[in-house]
Amino acid sequence: MILWDVDTQVDFVHADGKLAVPGAEETIPAMKKLVDAARAAGVVHVASADDHELTDLELSDEPDFERTYPPHCLRGTRGARKVPQTDQVDPVPMTLELLPERHLEGREFLLLKKSFDVFTNPNAERLLERLDPDEIVVFGVATDVCDDAAIRGFLDRGYRVRFVEDAARGLDESRTARCTAAWRERGVEFTTADEIAAGLAVRL
Repeated sequence: MILWDVDTQVDFVHADGKLAVPGAEETIPAMKKLVDAARAAGVVHVASADDHELTDLELSDEPDFERTYPPHCLRGTRGARKVPQTDQVDPVPMTLELLPERHLEGREFLLLKKSFDVFTNPNAERLLERLDPDEIVVFGVATDVCDDAAIRGFLDRGYRVRFVEDAARGLDESRTARCTAAWRERGVEFTTADEIAAGLAVRL
């Protein structure tokens, strides 16, 4: 099992963020519970994070909120930081450049990306192949954008996925409902932070 943390960054999670996801602040305790439990159990924690520059194609002053979004998670800004409750201790940073194999080792990995799809970072595929998890536990934001892209990517690659509902929120309710319905049809299991934490505690 690995814990997959999707974009738990200030601009998305905090209410004053540049692209705040409605209700995301309410999920912070559940997010913290997952990260703390994974750390205590020695479970691998992979996090993705937007790493934008103002020239990125995804950013627009007239966003359609499907392919383009307002400027957010700009490199070097407070908004790009992970919230303290999900911050990693000593992650392997993974930019869009291919890393040598010797760097694909560790317990924490940070996949930086310029698109909502984490698989636009070529290291994501390589890392998954190296880790070869029996299941991927996913949480973070936004359910209907970056979570959806990651989960569909995992399913297309044959991985078993569990989605932590109380540690995630979506941007658009109707789109979120469509995404989660499609995941259920493809066998995604829905769970809670308490259930995951309890299961990890048994492994200690």
